[in-house]
Amino acid sequence: MAQDDQPTAADKGKGKAVDTVKSEDVKKDKDGKPVANGKKEDEKDESTEELSEEDQQLKSELDMLVERMTETDESLYQPALEAMKNFIKTSTSSMTAVPKPLKFLRPHYETLTKLYDEWPASENKNSLADVLSVIGMTFSDEDRQDTLKYRLLAPTEDIGSWGHEYTRHLALEIGEVYGKRITAEESTDDLVDLALLLVPLFLKSNAEADAVDLMSELEIIERLPEFVDENTYSRVCLYMVSMVNLLTYPDNEVFLRVAYDIYKDFGQATQAMVLAIRLNDTELIEKQLEATTDRTLKKQLAFLIARQRISLPSFAETEDEEDPDVLEAAGNIRLSEQFKTLGKELNILDPKTTEDIYKSHLESSRVAGMTNLDSARHNLAAGFVNAFVNAGFGNDKMMLVDRDNSSWVWKTKDEGMTSTVASLGTLLLWDVENGLDKTDKYTYSEEPQIVAGAMLAIGIMNAGVKMDSEPVLALLAEPEKLEHSSPLVRVASIMGLGITYAGSNKEELLDKLCPIISDTSQDMQVSAMAALTCGLIFVGSSNAEVTEAIINTLMDEDRQSQLKDKWTRFMALGLGLLYFEKQEEVDVVLELLKVIENPAAKATAVLVEICAWAGTGAVLKIQELLHMCNEHMEDSDEKKGDELLQSYAVLGIGLIAMGEEVGQEMVLRQFGHLMHYGEANIRRAVPLAMGLISPSNPQMKVYDTLSRYSHDNDNDVAINAIFAMGLLGAGTNNARLAQLLRQLASYYHREKDSLFMVRIAQGLLHMGKGTMTLSPFHTDRQILSRVSAAGLLAVIVAMVDAKQFITKDAHYLLYFLVTAMHPRFLVTLDENLKPLTVNVRVGQAVDVVGQAGRPKTITGWQTQSTPVLLGYGERAELEDEEYISVSNVLEGLVILKKNPDWEDGK
Repeated sequence: MAQDDQPTAADKGKGKAVDTVKSEDVKKDKDGKPVANGKKEDEKDESTEELSEEDQQLKSELDMLVERMTETDESLYQPALEAMKNFIKTSTSSMTAVPKPLKFLRPHYETLTKLYDEWPASENKNSLADVLSVIGMTFSDEDRQDTLKYRLLAPTEDIGSWGHEYTRHLALEIGEVYGKRITAEESTDDLVDLALLLVPLFLKSNAEADAVDLMSELEIIERLPEFVDENTYSRVCLYMVSMVNLLTYPDNEVFLRVAYDIYKDFGQATQAMVLAIRLNDTELIEKQLEATTDRTLKKQLAFLIARQRISLPSFAETEDEEDPDVLEAAGNIRLSEQFKTLGKELNILDPKTTEDIYKSHLESSRVAGMTNLDSARHNLAAGFVNAFVNAGFGNDKMMLVDRDNSSWVWKTKDEGMTSTVASLGTLLLWDVENGLDKTDKYTYSEEPQIVAGAMLAIGIMNAGVKMDSEPVLALLAEPEKLEHSSPLVRVASIMGLGITYAGSNKEELLDKLCPIISDTSQDMQVSAMAALTCGLIFVGSSNAEVTEAIINTLMDEDRQSQLKDKWTRFMALGLGLLYFEKQEEVDVVLELLKVIENPAAKATAVLVEICAWAGTGAVLKIQELLHMCNEHMEDSDEKKGDELLQSYAVLGIGLIAMGEEVGQEMVLRQFGHLMHYGEANIRRAVPLAMGLISPSNPQMKVYDTLSRYSHDNDNDVAINAIFAMGLLGAGTNNARLAQLLRQLASYYHREKDSLFMVRIAQGLLHMGKGTMTLSPFHTDRQILSRVSAAGLLAVIVAMVDAKQFITKDAHYLLYFLVTAMHPRFLVTLDENLKPLTVNVRVGQAVDVVGQAGRPKTITGWQTQSTPVLLGYGERAELEDEEYISVSNVLEGLVILKKNPDWEDGK
């Protein structure tokens, strides 16, 4: 520091560190006289008197110590340095002020640095470097990393004794210098060694975030497990996992793997399994299962695997003889029974009629009669509503009323009969044994539409249930069905296989489905459905065989005319689903798609890319997609492909942001801009993206916006907004949404397409009588279910052109939603998997990342006895310690063990 930059006496007298004051920054009083730190220039000399007696004494002593060090007598150096260190370490000051010894030593900094340069190497020189490193903190804003510079020159024995603020400051400078050295390609070993000395200090003082950030910045996060112990690991992992959505690839995966290793080392099997599932690493999942010897814990892990629809054939073979309960848990075999137990507890087993949902008496009397015209269209809508509302309960008043339960089917026509028969599958969801009996007679019908409906029903009722007998494979994958003369039966059988085996990676189906994708004699509808089904079955697996089949089909010269078909989008989606959440692994496929000259190739590339980054919250990808939406398209042959490209870009914004809450807020604002300024194709996709971003999470600000869009001049926008309202409220029975939809039913009583969509939305809102969810996130919102998200995406891609598919004749595509349907319950079981009633507190989840002590994890709670329903963002915890939960998250199916110490704790 130059002499004329030295702080003035007045500066020293103030309570904070001072930096160079530029002449233009000097304050002036009303007479125009300069004021230094609130004092006029001519008052400067008196400022020393303002120091308290105690401060004046401290200042004099420090000045004297510096003076001693400038003398020739070397024997004075060590005591002077020790005294100086002692003053700094024992100084107490408020959090906002610089410690007084540092403030008084700051003017002597230049003198001390010169002394350091002059002194020969010795113990005293090291000691001086120690002191200079601490005083260096007061110069941090001058782009000098003196704290680090002198710390590297002094032997680093006891850094912690200088206090927490010093270690944090040092960490900050390490990060800055590390970045510079990496750019200059210089060695960073000394910085890494120093950082590893700071990490234990941070962990000891509850500054886990600082430790993780420092190691992450220096790219040594893999070494973190060496430093954590049983007191710090849970807070460290909580912070690391919460950061994953904010990191770029591949850092996000590295963080998950490190946290997985830590949980595994400390015996936290359920938390380790959650991270293995997030990594989509089958090998890790199997290892975790094999390493678990506790049978009860194994059953709990099996429930987790079942919720994510993961299939582990090798695990099934080894477990078969050992414990049938584990396999039942992993195969969702008792899900139907457990769901009905919840229904019994909540007293909602009685079936609901469509009139209970429509509440026509509340619609304005002028139109009440008109909305109930007994038309095939109205009956088809009623079939869907009945299926969604009574889903999983196995009884209703329309389809399962008597032995001759075909009456309602004949009130619809053509593909409507397919969807109505298929609704049986939804009513009998997860109840395979009863379901097969009830649908059997439809399989022998002479009407291909009814046979198709029966095939689809069998596929739906088996969704996510894994049985040894494989009834779906036997019935739907036989040549008689896959080579049926009616394309509709082929499509329904293929779709049924997709819904049942979604996420299972079942190799046997490749031989049956890949040839259909490549077969040029098939309708595009059949080939595309085979591609989509393969995408669902092998979701997130980057299966090479299916990728090759789909890419070859897109490149096939003989199919170029067929590729202009509206169904081609599902082939593109099938390809995208294979790379779901695969992030940069998808680049190879994107390069291949660039080579294809077909107009559909560009849109396909966007769809594939958004699937690869789904749920990651990647800001750069969202920006890229927003740029695509800004481009104005000229009329050309490629316009249709480009329109789809922009629609997919909008959906992608929602799909990528859905995993990260801050991102969701930002994106909802962007959607407002797109609705104001976007082309028609973009505006149609916006409501769908809004529905996709928060399914089964009815936020008022979102559904009020959608309610406005549901009256849009563009009927396509209105229809999509109505469907999105249904998605948003799915399974919540939200009263405000129910009212809005009843008003829409009156408003659109003459518009058959819009009214049909209102009915679908009403059915979704009351799905499972308010006990189910479509949200793809589960286990405390930590895991994104690829299968659920894939099913939602399939329906939303169809809704981009609703009048070509859902409101025309392909309404059966709505049943892809079944892959996302799941009870939003908490059922507690004993170690033999028998229901166990305990009291739990249910309240809004609180983010406790980085909070000190043992903060409350829920707020505004109510005590209920299990089984209970959990709303979006709700969390449960046990009321007392009589039982110990095997899982770290109370959600879904949870096994409780009796607490051996409970009697003592009473």
